[in-house]
Amino acid sequence: MVKKLINNILNKIFINKREQLKKNFNRVLPANEIFTDRWEKAKFLGFGKGTSIYDSSCVFGNVKVGKDTWVGPFTVLDGSGNLEIGSNCSISAGVHIYTHHTVMWAISGGKAGYDHKPVSIGDNCFIGPQSIIQFGVTIGKHCIVAANSFVNKDVPDYSVAGGNPAKIIGHIEIDIDGKPRIKYNS
Repeated sequence: MVKKLINNILNKIFINKREQLKKNFNRVLPANEIFTDRWEKAKFLGFGKGTSIYDSSCVFGNVKVGKDTWVGPFTVLDGSGNLEIGSNCSISAGVHIYTHHTVMWAISGGKAGYDHKPVSIGDNCFIGPQSIIQFGVTIGKHCIVAANSFVNKDVPDYSVAGGNPAKIIGHIEIDIDGKPRIKYNS
């Protein structure tokens, strides 16, 4: 009886919150995202002011994130080898950023250790959905990584990278008024 009453109360709260989210933002999210605060999670992790990170995001090790950065749902931020993400970045849904791998450990039957190398992403970057950033990579400031890219080499400032493996496919110009323009390679 008590269990049924508690379930009914929780269900009513869930439905109310889901309806508010749909009405205010035209969104429907999983229950865990409805009941959690993305900004509180970012604050708990020591990320910069105004940064948010979805509840479904996994965070491991030493991860530093600047201010006003958005970390989307279903992301993996592996900081076991140190990960730094700048301010004003957009880390899209499903992005995985790794600072270690276990290849040598696995093929040696556990005799070799894990390999760790830091990853750094500069300020004002967009990392497209479902992209993977390999350990040891530096992505400069004002960069775009296209969706579904595998980044295993450094990306210089003001670059557009895409593909598997990612290659430089364009660059970004900022005009005198601060408006960016994307120029793709011919």
